[in-house]
Amino acid sequence: MKTLADIKKIAVLGAGTMGPGIAQTYAMGGYDVTMWTRSESTREKAKAALRSQLETFAQEGEIPADQVDAIYGRVNFALTVEEAVAGADFIQETIVENRDAKVALYEQLAACVEPDVIIASNTSAMNIFEVVPEKLLPQQIICHWYAPPQLIPLVEVVKSEQAPQEYADVALALLKKCGKTAVLMKKFIRGYIVNRLQQCLNREVFYLLDNDYCDAEAIDLAAKASFIPRACVLGLCKRADFGGLDMTANNYRNHSYTMPEHGDDMPHVLEDHIEHGELGIKTGHGFYDYEGVDIDALKAKRDKQLFEVFRLEKKFLEDPV
Repeated sequence: MKTLADIKKIAVLGAGTMGPGIAQTYAMGGYDVTMWTRSESTREKAKAALRSQLETFAQEGEIPADQVDAIYGRVNFALTVEEAVAGADFIQETIVENRDAKVALYEQLAACVEPDVIIASNTSAMNIFEVVPEKLLPQQIICHWYAPPQLIPLVEVVKSEQAPQEYADVALALLKKCGKTAVLMKKFIRGYIVNRLQQCLNREVFYLLDNDYCDAEAIDLAAKASFIPRACVLGLCKRADFGGLDMTANNYRNHSYTMPEHGDDMPHVLEDHIEHGELGIKTGHGFYDYEGVDIDALKAKRDKQLFEVFRLEKKFLEDPV
């Protein structure tokens, strides 16, 4: 059974939205990484993204500038799945969220991967344990990253029922070594932790907008000026401890809050934006107007501010209340 010390080479399967950032993280952790994607254009975009991201990290002082080439050089690109996973000790799958594509890939893996190799999926929308061949279940786990993966610290880890706890422990240690904040889930549930919390928030956001209680800017300002920065210090469960669990219980007893009726239906305000082709920054309109805005510059500004936020949060995580 593999230990952290046995992990030398990592294969990242998929080079789209998440792949380059995940490969960068492992390479920054000192590992040799081989990426695979079936599309040549995606492969070239991934190479460019990886280089650009590393240069940004150097500019922000997260890595020495003279280490960019060395880290970039740890990432290789393979033309086939078999080539990518040859000699790999840990496989991170991050291909498109399509069941047929996942099935096809895992059938390939079942035919060429040794039984002691840890296989981790980044799937967000499906129960991968119902997709992979039974043969792979004893070595299958999930490492669920958040975008942009090179910036967001969190990775949620959960193993299959058939896999030993040691495989999840290795993944947690590996991710921590690479600078991530990895959390263990005792068992699988769709949406994991954060996506489920975000969905509950979305339900309320759209209820307030649909019923014209306030606008999007008011919601964002209220969130940024209250519970979001407080959560950086206390989280959610400890916040209840500080407030008093009796106070939280009284909110339930007094019915201080009731769930929005039809909360699972498509929100009207969201549907209206979609119908008008207003999809956010990629179309120039969403809840906000981005017309005439330099989107690349806006993303760069977002990333710079995320660097600052997560540097502060790292200090809090290292010295918690």
